[in-house]
Amino acid sequence: MISRNLGFSFLVTLSVAAGAVGQSVNPQPMVLHAAHLVDLESGKLISPGEVLVRGDRIVEVGTSVQHPAGVEITDLGACTLLPGLIDAHVHLFLHPGAEDFQTIRESVAARTITATLAARDDLMAGFTAERDMGTEGAGSADTALRDAINRGEIPGPRLRISGNAINILGGHEDAIGYNPAQHVLANADYANNTQQLIEVMREQFKQGSDFTKIYETGQDSIHDGEFSTPYQYTEEELRAAVKEAARLGKHVAVHATGEPGTQYAARAGVVSVDHAFELSDETMRIMREKHIFAVPTFAIQEYFAAHAATPEAGQREQAVLDLHARNFRKQIAAGVPIAMGSDVGPFPHGTQARELELMVKFGMTPAEALEADLINGAKLLGWEDQIGKLKAGYAADMIAVRGDPLSDITVLQRVEFVMKGGRVYRALKP
Repeated sequence: MISRNLGFSFLVTLSVAAGAVGQSVNPQPMVLHAAHLVDLESGKLISPGEVLVRGDRIVEVGTSVQHPAGVEITDLGACTLLPGLIDAHVHLFLHPGAEDFQTIRESVAARTITATLAARDDLMAGFTAERDMGTEGAGSADTALRDAINRGEIPGPRLRISGNAINILGGHEDAIGYNPAQHVLANADYANNTQQLIEVMREQFKQGSDFTKIYETGQDSIHDGEFSTPYQYTEEELRAAVKEAARLGKHVAVHATGEPGTQYAARAGVVSVDHAFELSDETMRIMREKHIFAVPTFAIQEYFAAHAATPEAGQREQAVLDLHARNFRKQIAAGVPIAMGSDVGPFPHGTQARELELMVKFGMTPAEALEADLINGAKLLGWEDQIGKLKAGYAADMIAVRGDPLSDITVLQRVEFVMKGGRVYRALKP
């Protein structure tokens, strides 16, 4: 999360759309038939497209598949089928408004309700898998949210969760600028040295976290076109964190916007550098060789620029976005692996397909943006053999849109049909 105080108010809506929990997994086989199906390997559409689903898995994909006895056929008409979308950087426990005040004024119970609705909204927008990058003071509430989704009790994407992010005293997410006598807590867990890092990580893993998120840089500034951001942990401290996570088969992801923190993180072997506004040539080389993902998060920066409290603040945000876009083109040219992550939460959940549009605007083709979302997103979440493809044996996570996302990425803003694990959560309207 790129923290900003926007001063907006928010009203949590407690109504849940009828049928939002989704249908039960159909014990009978199902065939989804559509006019087209996205084949990312060829970068083309298959026309027509059919997918045979049994239980929660895909059995067969092609222009025509088996129609076993008792099969249920769902005709999606002129729509295009593709795998469920993946967002590798979300904040389910945040909503538009002043993030620092949310975590102070709103109880964990209230914020968990917010997160439950956010998970539903993201799923209904076609995002069937996500990586939640910090609960901002809600502790292990995301563990309960993830587990309730997995049990089918509430609707939401498949989740990889980090719990609270980890931060140094006085760092990027500390409560700076408040009355010191009030001892306002940070939105992250404190760790000021290697020993504390490992202790915090072990506690978070005990509570059920899937990976660790560390704030490595901030606060950011830009002067005369030059970007700067202080690092928080040394390369040696980050190496120790990566080693500790690896002990349990887990990973470390970092919030890191610029040098030298981004290079410290890359050398330490983190799984992703999130935000990655400006990377040096050497950092990009390391990330390419170690297959460390950059997760751009353009959509949040665009939102902050458009909703800044003052024109001057908006200009500063736009300057960072412009710098980021220029560097993103360099990252593509350098072969840095890119995964799609929007940083949704400080802007409305369910609207983050905008990130894919910006990735195309700033240098990718629609096919490359979809590959970053689906193929690289699945790898980053550790589900590369489970999701991100319409392939036999993979989870039956699918969406349908009207139009061709390989030529017009904006159609992903208007998802018409959502299936996750063989359950229909959003049915095509007649």
